[in-house]
Order: sequence, then structure tokens, then C-alpha cells
Amino acid sequence: MPHDFNQPIIDEFRANKGRMTGYFEGARLLLLTTTGARTGTPHTTPVGYLPDGDRVLVIASAAGSDRHPDWFRNLVAHPQVTVESGVFTYDARAVVLTGEERDEVFARAVEADPGWAAYQEKTERIIPVVALHSLAQGGPGTINATSFGEAIKVVHDAFRHELALIRGELNKSTATDTDTDSDTGAEAEFSTLGAQLRVNCLTFCQGLHNHHTGEDTVLFPLIAERHPGSDAALARLREEHERIATLVDALRETLTTPTSPATTRAEVNRLTAALEAHLTYEEQELIPLFDA
Repeated sequence: MPHDFNQPIIDEFRANKGRMTGYFEGARLLLLTTTGARTGTPHTTPVGYLPDGDRVLVIASAAGSDRHPDWFRNLVAHPQVTVESGVFTYDARAVVLTGEERDEVFARAVEADPGWAAYQEKTERIIPVVALHSLAQGGPGTINATSFGEAIKVVHDAFRHELALIRGELNKSTATDTDTDSDTGAEAEFSTLGAQLRVNCLTFCQGLHNHHTGEDTVLFPLIAERHPGSDAALARLREEHERIATLVDALRETLTTPTSPATTRAEVNRLTAALEAHLTYEEQELIPLFDA
């Protein structure tokens, strides 16, 4: 994409911590900064991504062009890149996937968005898939916030956004006619979720677990030491972490065993309601302490 098209996207992405409007609203988007293969200068490009556990995946489709995009040629020459997720900025190591691993990941991408297949059909080149592995030590990277209070809100909003995306993807991919009497067999056709949607959910579950573990072991003890009057709020938040962990385990169970989409949707909705109440209470109780 030409620079004059990219720059407004980059500016909006950074200004709104990854939240986009217009054409890219609700899209999974990150900013990828590579080092020019010939010039050695940094180049930032908005790219779509797929969650994949502790790494993210990007696809060098170039909209089906016969030529690899510049950012791909750059990272082949200089595999260390910078990733901006909206919440975090971190250095990463880019690894171009090959063979069966590339094909499996690309198939998952097509399952989530058939547009990837349309791009592949337009070109004879094999569209590359790249895994980005964070190089951050002891955490997910530098948080894009200027205070602890803002950091809490930014991280929470990222969880809200990701869960909203998952709910939308779940409703889209498992839409059936089972709410009517016209197709009683439709539910059986969707007895398992799409592979990429399952990865998205499991990645979210692991990220939420890591976040709450960090709060329980690091953040909350620090708050208790500096704000003795916060004991009751912290005790409630820890109890809510345990309840949410139970809901996360229930969701994981539906994702790893054959089940109906209705069951999975119900678990996602239960988790959404509990998590939103928890995040709102935490913001009400903790942000004023940090802002003070």
C-alpha cells in the first residue's frame, strides 16, 4: 500500500490505542516496523494478524500481487522487527513459516476469512506466512500509557475489544437455523468450531490468565503496601479472579471437546458478563489510587 494511504491509518491506530473506525473498524490490525532491505531505514506498515498463542501471524498477501510486499522483503533481510499492538510496543523476531506448518496456518486463515484464498488464486507465488515472536523480557513489552491508571484502562479495553471480536467471529462462523423448526439437523453440521476461532479463544484465555496472575502476584501486593485502605477491594478482586478462572476453564473445555456452538456461545457470554463487571469494578477502585 502506498505511504499516503498508510499514514492516516497509522496515525489513527496510534492515537486510539489500536481502535479503528471506518473500513478497518473491528479488524485485527497491528503496526509492523521493519528495516529497509536496501536503505536500512525503518518503515511502518499496518498489517492484519492472526492470534496464535504466544506469537502472532501475519500474511504477506499484497492483495494477491505477483510481488511480495516491501515489508516482507525487509524482514527477510532484517528479521528483527517492532510490533505495535495498540496496547504494547515490543521487538520481535520474524520467522517465515515453511512446508506443512505454513500450509496449516494458511488454511486456518482462509477458514477465518476466505479473502486470503482469493488473494492466493490471483497469483502464482506462494503467499508467505510469518510468525512474530516477542523478544520482550519479563512481560509483553512497553505499554502505551503515561500513568498506571491509564495503563489499567488501556489493558482492560484491549481485553474488551478482543472478546468482542471473538463474540462476533463466533456468531458469524456458527450461525445456523437451529432457532427455527426449518432445519433441525443444522446444529450437527457445526458441532465443532473453526480451527482459527478456537485458537483465538484459547489465546485470549491464556492472556487473561497471565494478566490476572500478574495482578495477584505483583500489582495487588504493591497496592496493598502503599494503600492499606484498599484491602477489601483487593480481596473482592482476587475472589473475582477465581470465579473468572472457573469460567475460563469451562470455556476451554468447550473448545477442546466436541460440543454445540450454542454451548460455546453461552460460555463466552457468561465470561463476557463476569469480566465486564470485574473490569469496571477494578477501574473504579484502583484508578483513583494511582491517579492520586
